[in-house]
Amino acid sequence: MTYILGSSQSDFARAWAREGLDISDMMRDSVRDALEDAQVDAEQIDSIHVGNAFGELQRQQAHLGAMVAQVVPELWGVPAMRHEGACASASLAVLTAMAEIEAGRYDCILVVGAEEFKNTRGDVASTNQNAAGWQGREDIDCRFLWPAVFGLTAQEYERRYGLDRRYLNRIAELNYANARNNPQAQTRNWEFNELSFTDDDNANPVIEPGTRRQDCGQITDGAASLVLASPDFAARWMRRTGKTAARISGWGHRNASLRFKDKLERSDDHVFPHVRQTIQDAWHRAGVAGIEAMSGVETHDCFTTTEYIAIDHLGLTEAGQSWRAIEDGTIERGGRCPINMSGGLIGCGHPVGATGARMLHDAARQVLGRAGDMQIEGAQRMQTLNFGGSFGTVVSFVVEAAPA
Repeated sequence: MTYILGSSQSDFARAWAREGLDISDMMRDSVRDALEDAQVDAEQIDSIHVGNAFGELQRQQAHLGAMVAQVVPELWGVPAMRHEGACASASLAVLTAMAEIEAGRYDCILVVGAEEFKNTRGDVASTNQNAAGWQGREDIDCRFLWPAVFGLTAQEYERRYGLDRRYLNRIAELNYANARNNPQAQTRNWEFNELSFTDDDNANPVIEPGTRRQDCGQITDGAASLVLASPDFAARWMRRTGKTAARISGWGHRNASLRFKDKLERSDDHVFPHVRQTIQDAWHRAGVAGIEAMSGVETHDCFTTTEYIAIDHLGLTEAGQSWRAIEDGTIERGGRCPINMSGGLIGCGHPVGATGARMLHDAARQVLGRAGDMQIEGAQRMQTLNFGGSFGTVVSFVVEAAPA
């Protein structure tokens, strides 16, 4: 079992290049903030894992494992590596860190997730993200690949089960509302009107068939870091600090093909069975029976469609019936299983390489009662669900407070 001793998230509303800064600066600040939060000295870090998806395309900067020692000299000499799995890059970094801890190789590991998008125009950043699909072979006639992919996902739900767009609009409305309670959220001060969450073509225009403006997550700069530890290190840390740690009690990780349409050919009752299997793997490893054991979820809503998918794949409803959990308030604050109290990728923001770490940052704060205005009352156990590409990489974690 792996423990989370501390964590950090940058302000996702910040555009670093406009301040004359870049991804190295956000990594430096994120690392120092996480170490301070954890009350761990840099000299205690045994290993470093960095999640980043598009550094080469956005800033022609690779080799980001070595960047950490570049900007935090106290970490000179510490082994480090970078991981890429599109939007799940930081989750893969966490999985590797956990494996090192479980193998007994290291006791205290730093995970850094970081992505920079605001140093280019939005259309350039959007095009760069197409690298997470199968370039030239997706066979989708579109201008914007990812809005098109997840628009097709909505159309698949419509074909199988029926889909009322009111529920997608409601997901967007909830996540933007939740973001207002998050002091680090990109959209915390954004304003909307009575037509913003409708199918009005002026207030909420179509981006690609099946996807409107408010369905889309954000193009975001940001970093999030975690200090992870073995049970022995965490026990000593808790005695020294008098603080309680969170722990990752379960995990799931599965992959599918790059090409979106190939996944639809392998569907069963759930549109993406490997997503359902990943979630169940996390429950099994955590020793819980299912979603009823969770106080809430931080899920991947790069588009409203992916949160809609998460709802039924998590078991909050029967397959294809996600709308029921939206209509009855299950996913809202005070509901049976609140989703994305942080604002999610739509409200909080989506710096791709940082998102998996940011989800764990918020999950840990929930179970430790440190989530401020985002707090789920009495939160005991949280689940994260992180997608890379068109569900090509799927990672889920279960997080709970460590016993006193």
